[in-house]
Parts: sequence; C-alpha cells; structure tokens
Amino acid sequence: MCEAHDHAAAATTEAATAECPVMRGNHVDKADAEAQGLVREYKGETYYLCCAACGPLFDADPEKYLVAA
Repeated sequence: MCEAHDHAAAATTEAATAECPVMRGNHVDKADAEAQGLVREYKGETYYLCCAACGPLFDADPEKYLVAA
C-alpha cells in the first residue's frame, strides 16, 4: 500500500469513529452511536457515547468530562 492510501484510510476511520468523553479510551462507531441514541449535542459540538450508562453521566455534568479531554 502506498503512504497516501494509508493516510486516506486512517482519515476515513477517524471520521467514522470518536472517543467517548465519559469513558476515555473507548472508541465509538459514530453510525452505531447515532442508531442507538448515544449522541449528545453540547455548545455546538457533537459527542458520541460508548454505552447507555454514559448518557446520564454526560447529561448531568458535561463540563466534567470535557475538561478531562
């Protein structure tokens, strides 16, 4: 594989995934999170959560999790 293709593949993967702001280190497929309702909007930004348990935690105090980012 050429280096340009490697970078394009990495960019596509990064665009399709996000890190959960509550459970740092857990990477989330954005499409799966959207299908499961695990997406939050906060101050004009979209955040993708890894599981249903993260939703109430993020909702209660988004700044707590965003400061750690």
